[in-house]
Amino acid sequence: MVAKRKPGPKTDKPMDTMLRVRVDKTTLDKLDDSAKELNTSRSEVIRKGIHKIHDDLKK
Repeated sequence: MVAKRKPGPKTDKPMDTMLRVRVDKTTLDKLDDSAKELNTSRSEVIRKGIHKIHDDLKK
């Protein structure tokens, strides 16, 4: 029997870890504004922020 595949594109780095974060209203508003401005999701804004901070720390 053939194994069922998940729909969607194949990736080398599957996002299989879920992270839950508590934020205040101001932070949530900033996150939503950023996501809207960048025309992307909250998750993508957070990932970009993590990468940016990490890169800045390596400088």
